[in-house]
Amino acid sequence: MAGTTPGTPGTPRVLRAMNDRAALDLLLEHGPLSRTRIGRLTGLSKPTASQLLARLEAAGLVVATGTDAGRPGPSAQLYALNAGAAHVAGLDVTPERILAAVADLAGRTVGRFELPSPTRRSAGAPGAVERVVAALDGAVKAAGLVRSDVHRVVIGTPGAFDPRTGQLRYASHLPGWHSGTLLDELAAVLPMPVEYENDVNLAAVAEQRLGAARGHDDFVLLWNQEGIGAALVLGGRLHRGWTGGAGEVGFLPVPGTPLVRHVTRVGSGGYQELAGVQRLPELARGLGVTDPPPAATGAGLDPHLGPAVALLERAAGAQEGPYRRLLEAYATALATGLASIVAVLDPEVVVLSGAAVTAGGEALLELVEAELAELAAARPRLVIGEVQEEPVLRGALESALAATRDEVFDTSR
Repeated sequence: MAGTTPGTPGTPRVLRAMNDRAALDLLLEHGPLSRTRIGRLTGLSKPTASQLLARLEAAGLVVATGTDAGRPGPSAQLYALNAGAAHVAGLDVTPERILAAVADLAGRTVGRFELPSPTRRSAGAPGAVERVVAALDGAVKAAGLVRSDVHRVVIGTPGAFDPRTGQLRYASHLPGWHSGTLLDELAAVLPMPVEYENDVNLAAVAEQRLGAARGHDDFVLLWNQEGIGAALVLGGRLHRGWTGGAGEVGFLPVPGTPLVRHVTRVGSGGYQELAGVQRLPELARGLGVTDPPPAATGAGLDPHLGPAVALLERAAGAQEGPYRRLLEAYATALATGLASIVAVLDPEVVVLSGAAVTAGGEALLELVEAELAELAAARPRLVIGEVQEEPVLRGALESALAATRDEVFDTSR
């Protein structure tokens, strides 16, 4: 009878690797644990748990860290994940800046750097590759590391790189990123694997792993910040579409706005013109708002977004009058496009995210939910996104961490 290969399921090597991964995931979830506690949580005997910890410690994946001396009975040695065993980086790219961060294996951000875009595009201005490298190196330096310490980088941009051509699509407002050789150039200068993802998709990753979509395999994230977009998660996985353009709902035809016949022109019709942030000041004036509040000045808010956020923040607290009418009208606009998305996908949950919708809070959420109940046969649960601080960057780090942990935690390799 032929013998089994070392990688055959059920062999000691594979079983050890499975136990190792289970223990590492427990340390990631719970923090430092004793040998006895790890044994109980994994169902392993004390000798097997001891061998497991010795193996992981020798591999540099766990470290002994203090004791549980504060508990009744004899103190026991505690073991923790060695968070410094690997590092990842995430980049959030917008027309205004590149925000970069480095995180350790436990997900803790250990370095950050923000690189503003050049105020003028000229022949001497650095290109996209140079700016990505500069932003990454800035975050790496802030973390006290060198570039080769980073195991993986995930870059989030508006639009999406077409997997067939490698070119960025649906993001004409991101200058310098549309070269057909851009991805090859980045691969040539960066020593680690680099992945690229749509920014709204990364916001959905953050909500799926850390926020309002935890435990849900079918959900839509509707994003409204500088533009309207959606991320579609079906069966627990992002649905990107044939050209990477799934979720570009700003182009969606809706009643009350022109058809988008020139998709490269931002705000030239469709759902974006009906419910985008640039629509809010005009909508407010038409409803009798004569005393608009000062523009909000939160971090990262562009000049168009600040006034919209301020209007929605004030409208969220209004019970009557023009501000209440503004909130109701905006809820109808949001629900109009959302009804088409829901009719096609029938998701379990819809997460509302981005500064232009989270500013409206629960008051806006309730109005959108009521409107959607009249416009769509499906009844998804609507929730406000919980990852409201740099969700794109957080999603980039979480995406990089998931892949890196799969590699680093696999002790059978």
